[in-house]
Amino acid sequence: MREASYYTPLEGGAVECGLCPHHCKIAAGKRGICAVRENRQGRLISLVYGKLAASHIDPIEKKPLFHFLPGSRTYSVATVGCNLSCPFCQNHDLSLAVRRMPQPSGFEARPESVAAEAVASNCRSLCFTYSEPTIFFEYMLDMARPAREQGLKTVIVSNGFIEEEPLKELGPLLDAANIDLKAFSEQTYRRILKASLQPVLDTIAALCAQGVWTEVTTLIVPGMNDSEQELRQIAVFLASCSRDIPWHVSRFFPNNEWLDAAPTPSETLRMALEVGREAGLRYIYAGNVPGEFSENTLCPSCGKAVLERLGFRVLRRRLSAGGRCLECNAEIAGVFSEN
Repeated sequence: MREASYYTPLEGGAVECGLCPHHCKIAAGKRGICAVRENRQGRLISLVYGKLAASHIDPIEKKPLFHFLPGSRTYSVATVGCNLSCPFCQNHDLSLAVRRMPQPSGFEARPESVAAEAVASNCRSLCFTYSEPTIFFEYMLDMARPAREQGLKTVIVSNGFIEEEPLKELGPLLDAANIDLKAFSEQTYRRILKASLQPVLDTIAALCAQGVWTEVTTLIVPGMNDSEQELRQIAVFLASCSRDIPWHVSRFFPNNEWLDAAPTPSETLRMALEVGREAGLRYIYAGNVPGEFSENTLCPSCGKAVLERLGFRVLRRRLSAGGRCLECNAEIAGVFSEN
C-alpha cells in the first residue's frame, strides 16, 4: 500500500480523488469506483501498490499493437480494478470482481523486480494491461522508470479515462499506447459504461501530441456502437488526430453480463473497415477473426503487404529496419526499431 497521488482533502475527513474524471468523493473508510483507492483517516491509499494480479509474456500483437516492434514479446502486468463498468468486459475477473472483495487480491512484486523479470524473459517491452492501468498509477510509474533504465520500452493498454495532469506525468514514461474508444456517444458512455466520452477523446489527442505511438481499438458490440454513423464518427475523429493511427475494429463475443447479444457479424466488420478507409485512415484492422481478413499491414503507397500476419504471429516481413516498404521505399508509420 502507498499514499495515492492526485487527491484533495475535504471537510469531515473525506477526500476527492483527482486521478480520473470521476473525481470520487470518498468518505473515511470507503473506496472510490475503482475499488482499489481507499480513504484511511483522510489519506487516500492505493491498495494495489506492489501487488500484481497477473503477469504474462505476450506477443505485442495481442495488445493489439501492430506498428510497434512487430513480432516482439512484451511482459504484461496488471493489478485488479477498473474505473469503468463495462457490462461486456472481457477481463471482468481482474477489472470488476474486486468490487465484491474485502481486499484486492494479488501477489507481491516490487517495481524493480518486475522490470528485471521482463528483461530476463527476453521481452523488449513492459506492458501495463488487462485491467485498467490508470488505477495503479503510482505503481505503474515506479515500474516504468526502472524498465526504461534497463532498456525496455513501455506500453499501456487503457480505456483512456484519466485526467489531464496525471496523463502529462505519465506520457514521458510511455513509448506506445492502445486506447479503447468504446463508442462515440456520450449517452452510451454514461448509461452503459458509467463514464464520459470527452476525456477519452482528449487522452487520444494528448498522447499523439506527446509523441507516444498510439493505436486505438473499438470493440463493436451489436446494438450498442455498431451503426455506420457512429463508426464513421470514430474514424473521422481518429483521422483528425492523425491518419496514421492504426484502428483495430474487434469482433464482440458474449461475456460477463452481456450474454444474450450475438457475436459481431462479419459484414459489420467489413463495413467498419470501409468506413475507416473513406475517412482517410491508412491502417485499419479487424480483430478477433484470425485468418478471415485484414490482418496484414499494407503499404499506403503501393498497396503491397509489408507485414503478413496470422492471428498474433508475423509470418512474413517486407519492411526495412527503418520502417520502409521494400517494394517502393515508402515510409510506414510506426516504431520498428528500438533506437
